[in-house]
Amino acid sequence: MIVNPRLDEGFFTLSLSLAMIISLIDKQVNRFSKEDLLSAICAAAALREENLLHKLLLKAKDVGIKTNALYESLLQNYLFTGYPSAMISLKILKEYFPKLKKTFNEGWDLNRYRMRGVRNCKKVYGIKYDKLISNVNNFSPELSDWLVLEGYGKVMGRKGLSFKQRELNNVAVLTVLKFEEQLYSHINGAFRAKNSLSDVKRIINNLKIFRKNELINFGLKVLNRYKMQRGIR
Repeated sequence: MIVNPRLDEGFFTLSLSLAMIISLIDKQVNRFSKEDLLSAICAAAALREENLLHKLLLKAKDVGIKTNALYESLLQNYLFTGYPSAMISLKILKEYFPKLKKTFNEGWDLNRYRMRGVRNCKKVYGIKYDKLISNVNNFSPELSDWLVLEGYGKVMGRKGLSFKQRELNNVAVLTVLKFEEQLYSHINGAFRAKNSLSDVKRIINNLKIFRKNELINFGLKVLNRYKMQRGIR
């Protein structure tokens, strides 16, 4: 068998490049805080980067992130990525945490969800809450209702994960999905939930593990627009 030396050299170069990329990703992940890891895990699940999701979950297990925090983070993803995506990522989570049990059974008190949803939604939108509800109601009364009841009440108001962390997770997911207006709102939500804008910027910059510069550029563009419109340097 005759091997083309140029092809062999090209394969060696490619293998070396992949090894360097994997090593670089490992170094980046090793520097992540627990908060960073949770947000990166949500982003990996949203992008269906399953190899990287496995790597991040292993790291989360190594550093002792609580199972409930992981479960709640991936469960919340369904608000933005849909049921199929959430089911896949939660199934993968179960592989690493086989003793994962049912977490919080809150029953079906819709009035409780609604009150909690209004409170949480106002945390994000502040005085613009009424305008938001009116605008969404204009094109979909159902979505206007579900936004408060389902999103901010039933899901984002659950125990097991702080609202502060939930908003950082949302920033990561909305950045990789490139939903500009929703990202802007949740940058505001993260800030109002007592995260600093440096925290938000770090979460966006952590997305370099996906090797897609356009995602980071998109996230930073929205963050800079937020800072400019708020007069923040």
